[in-house]
Amino acid sequence: MSSSSPSSRPTSETRLSLSHITAQNDANLLGTVHGGVIMTLVDSVAGVVAARHSGGPAVTASMDEMVFLVPVRVGDVVHFSGQVNWTGRSSMEIGVRITADRWDSVGPQVHVASAYLVFVAVDEDGQPREVPQVVPVTDEDRRRLREAEIRRSHRLARRTAIIASREESAREEAFQDEA
Repeated sequence: MSSSSPSSRPTSETRLSLSHITAQNDANLLGTVHGGVIMTLVDSVAGVVAARHSGGPAVTASMDEMVFLVPVRVGDVVHFSGQVNWTGRSSMEIGVRITADRWDSVGPQVHVASAYLVFVAVDEDGQPREVPQVVPVTDEDRRRLREAEIRRSHRLARRTAIIASREESAREEAFQDEA
């Protein structure tokens, strides 16, 4: 880990693509690939992107909703493409797009799912450390940055609403105990 990490970095420097041929040991009882297998690979790809971008260790803080659009079948080649969409002081949103195609035929790739994960860069003591700011270069990068900011505001609003709800519940319980 270098203390002279850049203050900014374009998304293209840390993008990652990974392909995985699914096998029988990835399957559930229906013969499709377990969602957890896909999610594990998503987390791995996003973790490498986060570590590359931040110049050191980074840990998963959250994963936004992940909707599977089509099932992945045994024998499919699953492709994961990840990049940094947004950066804060020590956190980063990593987007991963998942597509699949058959291992034994030529045909169009099918969009399986997209996932958005938040990682926090950590130092040797496990404490948050600063990350280089992401520099969107293309129109696609700028769109991804805007959408990441929307997701972040939703995460923060949801957290604020949950905290307020819990505080209200605690007040109601205290009032009931007094009555």
